[in-house]
Amino acid sequence: MHLHHAPDQPPAPTIDFAQFLAVDIRVGTILTAEAFPEARKPSYRLVVDFGPGIGTRKSCAQIAANYALEELPGRQVAAVVNFPPRQIGPAMSEVLVLGFADAAGEVVLFAPDAAVPNGSRLF
Repeated sequence: MHLHHAPDQPPAPTIDFAQFLAVDIRVGTILTAEAFPEARKPSYRLVVDFGPGIGTRKSCAQIAANYALEELPGRQVAAVVNFPPRQIGPAMSEVLVLGFADAAGEVVLFAPDAAVPNGSRLF
């Protein structure tokens, strides 16, 4: 379920703060990135380190348009870590890596502008 909303869309319905807090968004560092040719859209399989509280998690991310595999390891990303795992073809995606759509509708990763400890929670 990837929702690539155009920038001219109105905001989503109002929620309360408890609903926001229910979505656990953490920062992690990409350990490995590999091609995922079985995916319908150009995607990569990532392993992300979210620190000692969460550990490493796998993700399938449609980020091939803007990122080369070799530039991803060591990069910090933000991800929702408390969605149920999803089977994507032969792979299991355990977290949803977050990004924004660029002008072409391709994903640009969302990350802190300075390094923070893996596992830090968005607030």
